[in-house]
Amino acid sequence: MMGSMAAFGINDALVKLASVELGLFQIILLRGIGASLLILVLAWRLGAFRVLPAHRDRGVLALRMVGEVGGTLCFLTALFHMPIANATAILQALPLAVTLAAALFLGEPVGWRRYLAIAVGFTGVMIIVRPGAEGFNLHTLYALGSVGFVVVRDLATRCLSRDVPSMLAASLTAIVIMISGAVGVAVTGEWVPVESSAGWLLAASAVFIFVGYLLSVMTMRAGDIGFIAPFRYSNLIWALLLGVFVFAEIPDPHMLIGAAIVVGTGLYSFHRERVRARRLALASAPRQ
Repeated sequence: MMGSMAAFGINDALVKLASVELGLFQIILLRGIGASLLILVLAWRLGAFRVLPAHRDRGVLALRMVGEVGGTLCFLTALFHMPIANATAILQALPLAVTLAAALFLGEPVGWRRYLAIAVGFTGVMIIVRPGAEGFNLHTLYALGSVGFVVVRDLATRCLSRDVPSMLAASLTAIVIMISGAVGVAVTGEWVPVESSAGWLLAASAVFIFVGYLLSVMTMRAGDIGFIAPFRYSNLIWALLLGVFVFAEIPDPHMLIGAAIVVGTGLYSFHRERVRARRLALASAPRQ
């Protein structure tokens, strides 16, 4: 999981570097071509295309794609105009947001301790974005919007039946994101000649996205999800290091304090979820 997060973090840095020469939709299209091909090969090797989704699952998959496309557009827009560590830190509120949304819309039980952790975690997000401060702008709202879209994606993923392979959903999503880039290029007309430097950055970005997906799938298939989920927060460590050494972005105290609060409350929420799962397992175990 830590390797997966490192791959996704390096991908973010590569596309941020490419944004100096290329526009948003051109980056999404060109990166999407390479990433889609690699992910499709992986999905085919795993036999993901042997299953035809049921009618109900097709609608859920469509909703999942909307969330993924919206999240990608919002996050990359924010990433191109704000420090990589700040954009990544805001995205770390995702587990808390998903927990809250699952309680509100799916009826999943959430105790008062986790509600309190969610409230404190969102306070940490506010410390990072600092509404009303000089650093707060439209791009900060895009980062918050990406959290909302990814919540939609994750809730839709939870609603998929177990018969739908995860790599089938990932493959379809990669293709739709690539198509969204093509549509964006057609509508805006933003296309510039691709220099070799930008081309290599996007090619490497596609590879790192593939590696991130591959390692994530390997982890989910072999590990205890409740144990490995907190290691997703290692993405923030990579974002901090890449921000300092690649972009010379020194994080300010507000960002560090807010990020620590978000990560701390997220880890506590994961802990409470494991405690609840353990209690349910004990309660449902046959009595001797």
